[in-house]
Amino acid sequence: MPFLNNLQRWADERPDDTAVVVAGQRLSWAGLRDGAQAAAASSTARVTVLAQPNSTQFAVEFAAAVAGDRECAVLDPTWPHALRDEIVQRLGSGPNGRGVNGSGVDPFPGSADTGLADGDPASSFLIGLTSGTTSVPKAFTRSRRSWQQSFEASMEFFGLSQQDKTLAPGPLAASLNLYALAECLYAGSEFHTLESFDVGDVHAAITHDGITRLVLVPTMLRLLSERGLLGCVDASGVRTIICAGSKLDARTLEAARRWAPHATIFEYYGASELSFVSGAGLAAGEPFSAGSTAIGRPFPGVEVRILDDSGNGLPDGAAGNISVQSGMVSNGYLWGDDGQALRCFDGWFTVGDQGYLSDGVLHILGRRADMIITAGKNVYPHEVELALSSVPGVASAIAAGMDDDLRGQRVVAGIVPSHGGVTATQLKTGLEDVLAKDKRPLQYYALDELPVTDRGKVSRRLLLDWIAARDSRVRHLV
Repeated sequence: MPFLNNLQRWADERPDDTAVVVAGQRLSWAGLRDGAQAAAASSTARVTVLAQPNSTQFAVEFAAAVAGDRECAVLDPTWPHALRDEIVQRLGSGPNGRGVNGSGVDPFPGSADTGLADGDPASSFLIGLTSGTTSVPKAFTRSRRSWQQSFEASMEFFGLSQQDKTLAPGPLAASLNLYALAECLYAGSEFHTLESFDVGDVHAAITHDGITRLVLVPTMLRLLSERGLLGCVDASGVRTIICAGSKLDARTLEAARRWAPHATIFEYYGASELSFVSGAGLAAGEPFSAGSTAIGRPFPGVEVRILDDSGNGLPDGAAGNISVQSGMVSNGYLWGDDGQALRCFDGWFTVGDQGYLSDGVLHILGRRADMIITAGKNVYPHEVELALSSVPGVASAIAAGMDDDLRGQRVVAGIVPSHGGVTATQLKTGLEDVLAKDKRPLQYYALDELPVTDRGKVSRRLLLDWIAARDSRVRHLV
């Protein structure tokens, strides 16, 4: 199963209770079940492609799309039509005779069970899409059993109950928010989202809908917290904040704790192909370490080892491939696998993220491809960025390796200053106690904005291009 058998249960036990709220539009448990049953009965597609913005209808169609032995691929509706068409074409000619519906591809009649019930736990139900080296994202599949185990692990780790009201204000096409929706359906807990992210709308939902739990990325949390403090928005009823996507910096943590004083703030490490790996919760009033790379202990049911490129175990404190064993790992790729994206060492899986273990706590260093080798030393930009973000006057930071005839590469950093600005001297002083000397940047640049690709990802390569081109958005800090 992932969640449909439970959905039937909640609809029977609590038919009129609210299941899903999108921008104020409410859907009861019975309404969600009945809508999904009707949608499932009207389609015989083996695979449904969902590429639509947030709505209650999205929840209905997602539930219908994973009924029985069906599979669902959720695409970002903002992707170009040509890219979506390419993905649909690949799914239509994929393994198992996949017939596709939802984007103009004819289904194979009679190919899917129309009952609204969970299929074989070992069967695939979700086709995930993740970034790749080509223009077409890599596609992987997840089994129903893997998500059920993920639900049980995350409910235990984060403490989700039926009394919670979860708000995930990002797009449901993103895996973080799609999982939050499915987890709430599994747990019988009320789920909220918006048509699109808007700070004022999130604040209004927290105030008027009694939100107890937030699921979001760090940039959203910073905006909500800082503007919430300025606008005196009451977030005292929020008890849980769950962040993923990147490690929380000191400024975001401090603002969030002031704005939501009763909340336990969770951050975790995971990957689309691996599910949850490790995490930690910072309770209200608990001290935190600025600039730390630590990301907590393994999730329930997860074992973590650090392995070298030959699959050999490394000792405590030694950096290598973060490798996991758990029942939550994906089935692998339908396409796009270059042999490196998801590797297996005798049952231990890794996506190539680098880190180390220290007394059972996992520390994240980042992707090996991002590593800077300067004067024979390995420096991970992620570690430098976390340290810089703890310095007063820094709103956000990005680090990269610039070619250097003497050192091979030298560490440089781009800083988006907060109000009042910051100097290179202040940055150097601020790093003295949080970052080893040989990892500190040799040059600093003030940025008007972070360098972001057309797909919304912060790009270190683009930072170097800006510097080389003397782009107007960059100025040298002295």
